[in-house]
Amino acid sequence: MHISPDNLIYWQKGFAVFNATIAFTWIVMGLLTLVSWIITRRLTSDVALARGQNLLESIVLGMVNQIREISRHRPARLLPFLGTLFLFVAASSLLAVIPGFEPPTGSLSTTAAMAICVFVSVPVFGISRTGLKRYLMNYVRPNPLMLPFNVMGEISRTMALAVRLFGNIMSGTMIAAILLSVTPLIFPVVMQLFGLLTGLVQAYIFAVLAAVYISAGMEAQVRRQEDSKKGEPDG
Repeated sequence: MHISPDNLIYWQKGFAVFNATIAFTWIVMGLLTLVSWIITRRLTSDVALARGQNLLESIVLGMVNQIREISRHRPARLLPFLGTLFLFVAASSLLAVIPGFEPPTGSLSTTAAMAICVFVSVPVFGISRTGLKRYLMNYVRPNPLMLPFNVMGEISRTMALAVRLFGNIMSGTMIAAILLSVTPLIFPVVMQLFGLLTGLVQAYIFAVLAAVYISAGMEAQVRRQEDSKKGEPDG
């Protein structure tokens, strides 16, 4: 039993390594691209929709509503990034029912890369919303002494996001493997179904947390400006 797909090495030469994490990451990306192309190549606005388009529209509409409720911004701005995170984690979990498939989200390197993407997206969206100077001022509020603590908070939040997803996916895989070796008939099936549910929940939570972090970076300065205007005397 292996803990991470990083341990399954298919090819290595010097520092160059091709392992299961890389292989299955590209498989998930390829499948998502292929399915998206198949569903969207014949989009229609007719009343009778194809099953694929109906499913896709339901997923997109659900993500749009969630982003609107969390961020209070135009969902179209955040949908491509947050939707990609959700679909990648969800697809990785769903494909785990296939024998031999190793979910790439069971690797800390994958979850760390996703968390870093969120870490970078927070200032990108925040600066695009408030401007560079106003965004950077958030790190020295309420006084400059808070600068190191605010920076540490950003870093620790990113680490927690990566470790949380990795830990949940890895623990589910290990429990299923243990039960498979002990009771190879009934319990593994139940745990696979439970793992699917857990994976979908983790995909949802990861996307929601990313939306919360990005929205906080976009809203902090705007809220302070609105509060300061309310505090100004009339006339």
